[in-house]
Amino acid sequence: MVNAPVSAAVPIGSSRSARPGKKCDGDDWWGDAIGGRAGRRYDQEMILSRQTRIFESSKKGLGPAVHSPVALALLFAFGLVVRLQGSAVGAPPETAPGTASGAAQPRVVATTTVVADLVRQVAGGRVVVDCLMAPGIDPHSYKATPRDVDRLAKANLVIASGLHLEGKLSELLSRLGRRVPVVAVADGLPRDRLLEVADGLWDPHVWFDAGLWSLCAPETAAALTKLDPAGADVYRDGARDYAARLVALDDEMRAQLARVPKERRVIVTAHDAFRYFGRAYDVEVVGVQGTSTEAEAGLADINRLVDLVVTRRIPAVFVETSVSDRNVTALREGAKSRGHEVELGGRLYSDSLGAPDSGAETLEEVLRANLQTILQGLGGPQDRLDPVTQP
Repeated sequence: MVNAPVSAAVPIGSSRSARPGKKCDGDDWWGDAIGGRAGRRYDQEMILSRQTRIFESSKKGLGPAVHSPVALALLFAFGLVVRLQGSAVGAPPETAPGTASGAAQPRVVATTTVVADLVRQVAGGRVVVDCLMAPGIDPHSYKATPRDVDRLAKANLVIASGLHLEGKLSELLSRLGRRVPVVAVADGLPRDRLLEVADGLWDPHVWFDAGLWSLCAPETAAALTKLDPAGADVYRDGARDYAARLVALDDEMRAQLARVPKERRVIVTAHDAFRYFGRAYDVEVVGVQGTSTEAEAGLADINRLVDLVVTRRIPAVFVETSVSDRNVTALREGAKSRGHEVELGGRLYSDSLGAPDSGAETLEEVLRANLQTILQGLGGPQDRLDPVTQP
């Protein structure tokens, strides 16, 4: 599986780019960021273009663009420090600590914590990785701030997950791709390995199938090699090692979950992020919300799941670290009103990795933590399964 050929990751904004999902129209992200002054809307492409022109003017000295009030306002709003003889957008970042040669390292912006981990595992410290979203952030509803636009515009490479996971960033990333290389690693996965949620729309939570996510490692290596050809061997070896570890973890998870009786191998979660997990490890998965947290669950959805939990005597339901537990709480209360006590099986990591010192700061740690939580939750209070063997 590690060496299986897969379609190349698709740069966002190219003619081959598969951009499933509805087109995001202009969000009031600028207004949200600066307090919504007079409800003004700013087109993101215009701001990026304006920012580029300001930097180009700064290279030539104090020109009209820098003198104008609008330019100065933009500089302060973005928090940019423009040296009069400084660098333009896309210039090499400052040298990272510990760079022996003194040469600047490429700066790669990853949209989510899962993607940032992928890049770190493959790059082996050869690039500076800047994760756009902090741990615990829901990527479905994330809106870019002016500072985010600045970080993206200064990157040498942007790596996204894709498949419309970063829903509200899709339009911005597409426009950014005209100036900075932007690659969505999951967009290059074979379509016959993806789960369709609607016509032309695919479930983006592919990392919960460890074997499937391993296919993103060589695609990441290819993108990094194009940016930094001198590091080709490092990226190739890093991708091979990481993919091999994921495939081994895939086998481990399958073996552990097979120990749970088939009729009890059901997980109910806050939103439908675990369909790939369910398919890969033969677990029935039910989400209160759909694959995107943008879709609100209604009363009928809650009542339907209460019927399921009560009828099948499901012992536990699970909340998620990056999603509100409001709907899961309503589900438990509904089941209790019908005479069935449902345990809170625990908190699962879904769209984000854990915070520093959480013990779930990498995808491998997250998958093992989730596996342990699910095994214990489905095992019931009197017959907990043996702990998962940690590496």
